[in-house]
Amino acid sequence: MTAPKPIITMRDVSKIYNVGGEEVRALDHASLTVYEGEFVAIIGPSGSGKSTLMNIMGCLDTADSGTYILDGQEIEQYSERELARIRNRKIGFVFQNFNLLSRLTAEANVELPLIYQHLGFGERKRRVEAALSRVGLSERAQHKPTELSGGQQQRVAVARALATNPSILLADEPTGNLDSKTGEDIMELFHELHKSGATIVLITHNEDIARQAERIIRIMDGHVTEVK
Repeated sequence: MTAPKPIITMRDVSKIYNVGGEEVRALDHASLTVYEGEFVAIIGPSGSGKSTLMNIMGCLDTADSGTYILDGQEIEQYSERELARIRNRKIGFVFQNFNLLSRLTAEANVELPLIYQHLGFGERKRRVEAALSRVGLSERAQHKPTELSGGQQQRVAVARALATNPSILLADEPTGNLDSKTGEDIMELFHELHKSGATIVLITHNEDIARQAERIIRIMDGHVTEVK
């Protein structure tokens, strides 16, 4: 049996901000590994460093020190343009606020990252249809976000993330703006995606949500520890 392949490896990653003349260690020598096909929850209270960790994982920010290897590539050596390409091709983002463009239909929102990938029209259409079908929203393809419920908007956001065939799905408080029943539906969708082979890192402050993952990593005051 082959050993699982690490998809995220962080070693001694630190990020320091200067706030009002004081040094704040948002991440303090954080080390962690996420393996291909895992469903991992990262949990911590507000101000614990979760957002900083997510931004570095998602190549939206870079560490001040330490090593970050994403899918076999060391991130620290890349230019802004290369990081943008990695974000677009390797990471699917799902945010608490959905981040959909209100003027565009569900279909057009899902298609947007594929346009940035310079894919042809036929391939874009195929991928958009497949992604919307996967989240159960094929019949809502022509609806704009204002015509969709919060849960449906989050499903569109998940479809948009899936359309690029990412190596990893990075979800930041994906149930945070949803009522409990809709949140359960979205978590059920993540479980289905995980069963089909997706690698998922879910960032949350909610213990009940975190316990649904295979593995829990805690973050507090920039320090990362694994829950055994």
